[in-house]
Amino acid sequence: MTTSTARVLALLEILQGGGLRTVPDLAARLGVDERTVRRYVGHLLELGVPVDSVRGRYGGYRLAPGYRMPPLMFTDEEALAVVLGLLAGRRAGLVTTSAAAGESATAKLLRVLPVALRRRLDALLDTADFTARPRTAAAPETGVLLELAEAALHRRPVAIGYTDRKGRGSDRTVLPYGLVAHAGRWYLTGADPADGEVRTFRLDRITAMSVRPGSFAVPDEFDPAATVLDSLARTPWTHDVSLRIRGSVRHIRTQLPAEVATLSTVPPHSGETPPDGSKADDHSDWVHVRIRAERLDWIPPVLAALDRPFVIERPAALRDLVRALARRLDEHATDDSV
Repeated sequence: MTTSTARVLALLEILQGGGLRTVPDLAARLGVDERTVRRYVGHLLELGVPVDSVRGRYGGYRLAPGYRMPPLMFTDEEALAVVLGLLAGRRAGLVTTSAAAGESATAKLLRVLPVALRRRLDALLDTADFTARPRTAAAPETGVLLELAEAALHRRPVAIGYTDRKGRGSDRTVLPYGLVAHAGRWYLTGADPADGEVRTFRLDRITAMSVRPGSFAVPDEFDPAATVLDSLARTPWTHDVSLRIRGSVRHIRTQLPAEVATLSTVPPHSGETPPDGSKADDHSDWVHVRIRAERLDWIPPVLAALDRPFVIERPAALRDLVRALARRLDEHATDDSV
C-alpha cells in the first residue's frame, strides 16, 4: 500500500469519527498540506464516499448525514479472492472455534459490498460445487491459536495442558518453533526444554496455555511443516500398510495424497523380473507405498481406482479384503439378471 493510499484511508477513518473537520486540522493530523487534503477528499469522492464540503470561516469536511460504512474498496478480483479464501478455510476445517465464524464473516463481507458485486458473488456461492469433500475436524480455540502464533514469533516459551490421543492429560513446557495447518487440523511443533526433543501437538487437544518468561533460538534450517509430516508418519496406528505399486508417483498421488500415504520410488534392477512376473521396461518403476490407518476397508477400492499392478507386503488381512472386492466386482460384472 502506497503512502498516499494509506493517508486517504486515514482521512476516511477520521471523517468516520463524525463531526465537521477543518482543513487545517486534517492537514495537521495527516502530516500533509491543505492542498493535499483537498486532493485526498477528491479521491474519496471518486470512490463513491459521500463527503460534504462546508464553506465559511468554520467550514471543512464531513461525511453525509446517515452515512456509516462505505462499500469496501475491493475490486471484483479482490472480493472474489477474499470470499473464496473464507470458503476454502471453512471447507478445509481450518476455521477456528466453529464453522459459524467463517459463515458470519462471509455474510458481513457480502453485506457491505456494492450491490452489483454482492449479487454476482451470491450467484457464485449458490451455484458453485466442489469435488473435494469438506473436512469436519475439531478446530482449536481462536485465543490459543493467536497466542501461540505470537509466542512463536517472539520466541517465548509456553506452558500447556495437553490431552494425548489416548485421553491422558499432562502439563508441559514447550518452545514453540512453528504452527502448521495440515489435513483440516492445526499443529504446534516445538522442543521440550528439558531434553531438546522436538514434539508435535494438536492444537484442539490443548486445554490450557500461558506464555512463560525467557527466550530461545530456533535451529537453522528447521522446517515446521516437514517436521509435522514426519511426526504424523511415525504415529502408531492400528494398521501399518506396506505396498508396492507399479506406476508414476504423480498417478498414485491422484488417489493417495501426501496426508494419507508416504511414497518412495524403487526402480527395479537391470534384468530383474518385477514382482508380478511381467517384463521390465522403461515404465516399470515401482513405488513403495506406506499407509498408517485405523481401518483397511477403504484401501481396496483405492487400489482398484489406480488400476496399476501392485504387491501387498503387509498386512495379510488387506489381501483378503482385495480378494473379496474382486469377487464382488466379478459377480456384478457377470450378473445379467437385472
